[in-house]
Amino acid sequence: MSRFLSCASLMQIKLRKIGNGYGVLLPKQVIEALRVAEGDVLNLTETTTGIELSPFDANFSKQVEAFRRTEPRHRNSYRKLKK
Repeated sequence: MSRFLSCASLMQIKLRKIGNGYGVLLPKQVIEALRVAEGDVLNLTETTTGIELSPFDANFSKQVEAFRRTEPRHRNSYRKLKK
């Protein structure tokens, strides 16, 4: 099975009230495409086109935190690298 869902597999899921919060049930096809299992942590990222759901990557998370700690001190260097 493809790791990514195609546009042809666009689906609707229902938002449900769970305790004081809300949740959605993800179809098996989505779970398989994300390569996750019960108890895994997922990231929700706001993008210009909507919300992206992806598996939590501890290594990537550590890299982002390291960047956030050093960004104020190295702001000018990062700007030069961006060009």
